[in-house]
Amino acid sequence: MKTINVRIERNVDGFGVYAENEVFTGMGDTLDMAVKNMVEGIDLYVEAMREAGLSYPSYLEGDYGFEFKYDMQSMVAYYAGIIGFAGLEKITGIHQKQLGSYARGESTPRKEQTDRFIAGLHRFGTELKAISV
Repeated sequence: MKTINVRIERNVDGFGVYAENEVFTGMGDTLDMAVKNMVEGIDLYVEAMREAGLSYPSYLEGDYGFEFKYDMQSMVAYYAGIIGFAGLEKITGIHQKQLGSYARGESTPRKEQTDRFIAGLHRFGTELKAISV
């Protein structure tokens, strides 16, 4: 089975997904909608190629899966606009100057920093889900 690496970007309009080393993309208000949009695009591509009698990669017949990777710069920039760098520092433990550098694209986070950022957001989300009225 072919694995398609997909980069996930977060922005003010929702989510964008971009297949690395492929031509497929998708957009949507939610991550699920963006992935669905990309899969629909793949299906339309296969259908158009078939109708035109043109060749296309055989794995697009359904023998593929996705591996998703978040684009940390877009995630930091998006959430900094909501929570602020000081709040993100408290949530993730990553200094706000470093977060700002990521958001502006001045530096690229190591895998450990990306994992730390995502784990912090997950903890924060768990805390939010625990709130009851």
